[in-house]
Amino acid sequence: MAPKRENLAAVVHGPNDLRLEARPIPEPAFNEVVVEVDCCGICGTDIHFLKDGGFGAQRLIKPIVLGHESAGVVRRVGSQVTHLKVGDRVAIEPAAGCRSCDLCKVGKYNICLDGKHCTTQKHDGNCSNFYAQYADCCFKLPDHVTMEEGALVEPLAVAVYAGRRAKIGLGNKVIIFGAGPIGLVCLIAAKAMGATKTVILDLEHATHRLDVARKLGVTGVIAIKKDDKEDDLVRKIHDVLDGPADRVLECTGSQPGIRIAIKATRNAGRICLVGLGNKDVLLPMVEATSREIDIATCMRYNHDYPAALEIVASGYVDVKPLVSHHFDLANIHEAFRVASQGEGVKIMIHLVPRDTYNMKKFTN
Repeated sequence: MAPKRENLAAVVHGPNDLRLEARPIPEPAFNEVVVEVDCCGICGTDIHFLKDGGFGAQRLIKPIVLGHESAGVVRRVGSQVTHLKVGDRVAIEPAAGCRSCDLCKVGKYNICLDGKHCTTQKHDGNCSNFYAQYADCCFKLPDHVTMEEGALVEPLAVAVYAGRRAKIGLGNKVIIFGAGPIGLVCLIAAKAMGATKTVILDLEHATHRLDVARKLGVTGVIAIKKDDKEDDLVRKIHDVLDGPADRVLECTGSQPGIRIAIKATRNAGRICLVGLGNKDVLLPMVEATSREIDIATCMRYNHDYPAALEIVASGYVDVKPLVSHHFDLANIHEAFRVASQGEGVKIMIHLVPRDTYNMKKFTN
C-alpha cells in the first residue's frame, strides 16, 4: 500500500455542520479493494444532507461521510479479487445490493433495501482519502481517461439509466428540464441514445449552465422567466422541437416542470422523473391518462457504469466542460458554498492535493 497517511473525510454532523475528520484507513474484505480516492464531485444529494439534513426518507441519523462521485487508485486488494491489482485506476460505483434479496435476484440492486448505497443514512460516502468498495463495483479506467472523467462516470450513469427508463431511441425529440449537472449529462446520454432534437429548460439566471448545454450540442435552450405561463412554455418547446416531444427527462423534481412535461409530450409519449424536488405535486393526471402518457421514475443506475464509461472512453462525448471549479480537500467548505449557491456546474474536490486547481475554473 502507499505510505500511510491520515485518512481525512468530509463528515456532516448536522445542518451546515461539515467537518474534516480523521478516519481509520479501511482494510479490504475478501471481495473488496481499498481505493485511494483522487477526486470526488459534489452532488445535489450531498448538499441536501448538509443543508436540509437529508432528502425524502434519507434523513441524517448519525454523522456520515459525504460524496459518491469518485475515482482513484487501488491500493489494497482482497484475497479473492482477481480482475484488479494494486495501482489500477478505477471509477467507483457507489451503489451495491445485498446480493441475496428478491430485488437483487431480479437485477434491481439499485433499490435494494439493505444495499450498500453511499451516501445514505446508513452508509458513508467516499469523499475521503481511502475507501473500501466491492471489487465488482470498481471499473478500471483506460490510460487516456482522466480521474476527473472517471468521477463523472457516476452522474453519467444516472443519465444513461434515465434514458433507458425513458426508452429514448433513434430520432426521438427530447425535453430536458433543468440544466444542472444531471440535466446536462442527461442531454449527453439522450444524444448518445439517438435523440435528434433536444431542448433544455432552466431559470433565466442560470445562463452559465444553459451556455454549457449549447456547447454540448443541444438543439435549443429556453430560459424560464418568472412570469412565464405553462402554455407559453409548451409553445416555446414545440417551436424548438417542431412539435410535441417523444420523451422527457425531468431533472428538477419541481411541480411546474412535471406539469409542463405532461402538457408538452405527445400522445403515448414517455416521461422519466429523474430529479428529487417537491415532496408532493399537483399534476394534470386526467390529461396524462387520457393521452396515455407513461410516467416512469429512476433511482441511481442499474448496470449502467460500463455504458457510461464507454461513452467517455470512446471520445463520443467530452464531459470535461461540465467541471467548472476545482478545490483541494482542505477547502471543502468553500467548495460546498459554491456548489450550494449554484455558482458553477460540477464542483470537483481533489483529495490528492493539486494546488494549481484550487479555486480555479477549468479551462475548456
